[in-house]
Amino acid sequence: MATGPNRAAEEHVTALAETLTTPRVGECVFCFIDRMLDAFGCDTTLRWARRWRDLRLPRATGLEARLGRRGGFCDCEVFLNGWTVRPELLVPDQHGELDWPADRPPCPGVGPRSAQPCSTWVPLRRPW
Repeated sequence: MATGPNRAAEEHVTALAETLTTPRVGECVFCFIDRMLDAFGCDTTLRWARRWRDLRLPRATGLEARLGRRGGFCDCEVFLNGWTVRPELLVPDQHGELDWPADRPPCPGVGPRSAQPCSTWVPLRRPW
């Protein structure tokens, strides 16, 4: 069992991790996932979607299935297959192709009982 400085360091790291991975007030699930992916990457699960749900809307048990119906079987696939930033936020890359802005606008927020994305996000248009 850790005691003394080891225990204090462990408690500090745990508290810091909790702070860094807690959704902001009113932050939608997609802005949270995007922010977490930028900071911590994808572990090929819906870890960040689940964390948002568990902390904000634990009864939103259909969230993972809804993401999966659009091809979001892990956090990064939510954006690779399912949703993107709305067109007016896209910026030209070095080749002139439209791409996501490096700095996303702040999340405009959603209601406290909403598991829907905010107005920053739109469904990807599928070619089929």
